[in-house]
Amino acid sequence: MSGRGTGSRSGGPAKGGGKSGASGGGRGKPANQRGAQLRGELKVRVKTARGRTVASKNWLERQLNDPYVAAAKREGYRSRAAYKLLELDDRFALLKPGKRVVDLGAAPGGWTQVAVARVNAGGDKPGPRGHVLGVDLTAIEPISGATLMQLDFMSGDADQTVAKALGGLVDVVLSDMASPATGHPQTDHIRIIALCDAAAEFARMVLAPGGAFVAKVLRGGTERKLLDQLKRDYAQVRHAKPPASRADSAEIYVVATGFRGRNV
Repeated sequence: MSGRGTGSRSGGPAKGGGKSGASGGGRGKPANQRGAQLRGELKVRVKTARGRTVASKNWLERQLNDPYVAAAKREGYRSRAAYKLLELDDRFALLKPGKRVVDLGAAPGGWTQVAVARVNAGGDKPGPRGHVLGVDLTAIEPISGATLMQLDFMSGDADQTVAKALGGLVDVVLSDMASPATGHPQTDHIRIIALCDAAAEFARMVLAPGGAFVAKVLRGGTERKLLDQLKRDYAQVRHAKPPASRADSAEIYVVATGFRGRNV
């Protein structure tokens, strides 16, 4: 699998250095309320221009009319994908203050921004500070409060390199890794399951008991063998599609909580 298997999240290039998303610190409105609030009457139409294909016109029109894209720009998030994690965290309460988090496939940094804000919420109060490590094949502009690593997670002993950089166990492993879509559903499914499987094995290596694992899969859910392993490793395993995930996207997320420990 190519190095692009670490799959950067959609949403355009990273902008600015240290913005962490001002609205991400505390638990906000429930996901369905946030989604409803963001859906406005955006009706921007794009004219076909010389050199612009119909596909690129349609993509641009969708971006301009996407309320999550507009909200991300307004609230300082580097991608609309930030809202997927906000909504997952609102539902499952994964990113509690003081927690240690690894974000795999982090570029351009939207999920990392959310994680930093939430594990450091109430930072003026006494108590341990959270820590977030973001990992991606592509370079990520610095994010205040996060440590960033550039490497291909699917190559060689990259998992050992990341584990060593952590210097100890963590509470949450996030993976939004995805391979470039081929247009062939079976091939895309095989590739993303391979990424999810690698992330799950890494989570078994670095998670503290009680920890959580979140990873992108495709419609149809997690492959049976991997799902069975997750059910052995965690107290609860669920699938979720946050409202910020586009309706026409095949992506869903597996959310495993209550890690039982590496000796299970």
